[in-house]
Amino acid sequence: MKRIYRIPALVAAICLLPMTACFDDDINRSMYEADADEMQRENHIVGASLKGMQGLVIPTREHLYQFMDAMAGGSYGGYMEGIVDTWVMKFSTFNPEQGWLKSPFADPIKDMYPQYRDMLAKTDDPVALAFGKILRVCIMHRVTDMYGPIPYSMMMDSENSGEDLAVPYDSQEQVYTAMLAELEDADAVLADNEHLSAEAFRKLEDLYYGNISKWRKFVHSMQLRIAMRMAYVKPDEARRIAQQAVAAGVIESNDDNAMLHVAENRSALMFNDWCDYRISADLVSIMKGYDDPRLDKMFVKGTFNTTDATGAAQQISDFYGVRIGIFTQKKDDMINLYSKQIITSTDPYMWMNAAEVAFLRAEGALRGWSMGGDAKSLYERGIALSFEQYGASGADAYALDAEKVPADYVNPMDGNGIKYSHPAVSDITIAWEEGDFERNLERIITQKWIAIFPLGVEAWAEHRRTGYPKLFPSVENKDPNNSVDVNIGARRIPYPADEYADNPKYIQQAVQMLGGPDAYGTRLWWDVKDHSADAVAR
Repeated sequence: MKRIYRIPALVAAICLLPMTACFDDDINRSMYEADADEMQRENHIVGASLKGMQGLVIPTREHLYQFMDAMAGGSYGGYMEGIVDTWVMKFSTFNPEQGWLKSPFADPIKDMYPQYRDMLAKTDDPVALAFGKILRVCIMHRVTDMYGPIPYSMMMDSENSGEDLAVPYDSQEQVYTAMLAELEDADAVLADNEHLSAEAFRKLEDLYYGNISKWRKFVHSMQLRIAMRMAYVKPDEARRIAQQAVAAGVIESNDDNAMLHVAENRSALMFNDWCDYRISADLVSIMKGYDDPRLDKMFVKGTFNTTDATGAAQQISDFYGVRIGIFTQKKDDMINLYSKQIITSTDPYMWMNAAEVAFLRAEGALRGWSMGGDAKSLYERGIALSFEQYGASGADAYALDAEKVPADYVNPMDGNGIKYSHPAVSDITIAWEEGDFERNLERIITQKWIAIFPLGVEAWAEHRRTGYPKLFPSVENKDPNNSVDVNIGARRIPYPADEYADNPKYIQQAVQMLGGPDAYGTRLWWDVKDHSADAVAR
């Protein structure tokens, strides 16, 4: 791993804020440094806390992003694989190092709560507190969907600093109930203050720059996302929450996409500078099979050096993906061959887009819920929104294609005892098929999976919940507990060893809440769909 230099998020956020303080006669104080009164008067503390928390939803710190969204979510969600040849213990083979296992659990919690508590101590502004509550939910939703039960309700206990994890866990059902209640409370505050000028928070947060109307659409869209996760385990409650969210107004336009704007998108380092990750065989199989116009908007072609029939050297430029769960033989041979994500340091971090929301509504409508449209129209709307976001043409023709299916995966590096090529694992077409619930659900989730790239944690959660898109099995399975069925993938991430040493009483309670061993193969609370038919089909 690259050497990690960490600066506390709060300190970093404060350092990035504009300096508006006047000169001061105190020679022991920097002329650029605001004192406590000035920090409060300019709302700098609130802004630092909000920006610090925003940087943890999709982590802006490159190494936390790497652990959560590339190594774990990226591989389990079917998006990407690490190609570093020294990594012999990793998430994709179900045997990561303990430090890697710990980071997605401990870092978001320990980094977020001190900032949240600091903001609570420094302001009673209801809108600021509502923003903080929403951000807490967004951050912890991803953590609970990776591990299951987590410390949640007691983290805000008056005796807890926010950094101490030795507190009781909540079951995942309890966490979900609390998160939905907090989103509802926060939305009520925003509704009461919707007249507030965006100028009040424009400089204090970098998602919607104080536009409360857009924040409310995002909140309702989060409610819809969380409700859909409960579709199989609490269908009536999921339906009620989803219908209420859609009626209140969700993200419908790419202009309202939740995109965090940053001075530098450091996740680009992993793909462009370190060259540690390349896109998956799953993406290539599905998108090339569909002849998807978004391919060259999203990914860079690789170059395959080979020979033609006469033995002359030949270079073939195409989209090549890596099978997830391999052991890399030689990184240098893979960097230019396999395709990578198109990303620059000036790009924002995507949290949620209009296409995802349209596909969520399409699934709800497919289930008979009132989603403000029929399932087919919302499904096709999701495709159109994704094409629009990427500046691709041909959405209408693409959505009507009833012939194309995912392609067989052909690995250009097969040979010398390596054979990663694999037949396509799905025959799903793109065009809507009236009357077939399961195949239309597969269509919705497969197209959503394409549209929300690179949100690996979300893609992995939806794959576990629905079984879609169908993904190639992991090549290597080094799970020490032998709990993983590679045909359906990891169901969660085990708790880090530190929890057993530092929190022995409550970690045992957490494992009891799981209803199974603390292992990759144990399902979470909402993961109840029977995937056996999918496993047989593969």
